[in-house]
Amino acid sequence: MTPTALILTLRMDPASAAHYTRLRRAHFPPERNWLDAHITLFHALPLTALDEVQRDLRACAATTPAFTLQVERVRFLGGGVAYDLAAAEALALRRTLAARWAGLLGRQDRQWRGPLHVTVQNKVRPDAARALHAELARDFVPHTVQTTGLDLWYYLGGPWRAVGGWPFRSLGAAEDAVQAR
Repeated sequence: MTPTALILTLRMDPASAAHYTRLRRAHFPPERNWLDAHITLFHALPLTALDEVQRDLRACAATTPAFTLQVERVRFLGGGVAYDLAAAEALALRRTLAARWAGLLGRQDRQWRGPLHVTVQNKVRPDAARALHAELARDFVPHTVQTTGLDLWYYLGGPWRAVGGWPFRSLGAAEDAVQAR
């Protein structure tokens, strides 16, 4: 498949990523679930900006310490369910990159208002989503997710393919830094 855009995500700590990926695999329609759980910062950066985006991510990650996201609630999406996430650092990071890439952003990324989230179910009937939302909300306890870096992906019309990853400053170069996967 030929890439059509670039997607930027926040990388979660391994335990959180595994937890949300398990939920996603359990509740996402299997024919539409090509991805592990993720936190999208930008949905469609142009392929023509790949070098610029990678350069900016390298610089940004090198000066950004890892931070903690608060998992605030379970949100009903109409046709799915997500966990809402909050951290001033995440919003500041997104604002900085959005300003830097203002000329690159499509409508969805320009109009983004949040919140950041991890989707564990989507593209299902509203009654199925309501039932899962009720179940997850009943047992929900606020908790945290540690961010560990930034990951850039090629969008392939459904599936994604990794471009590269950049760990946040406090983790050091030894932590899973892959510049070109």
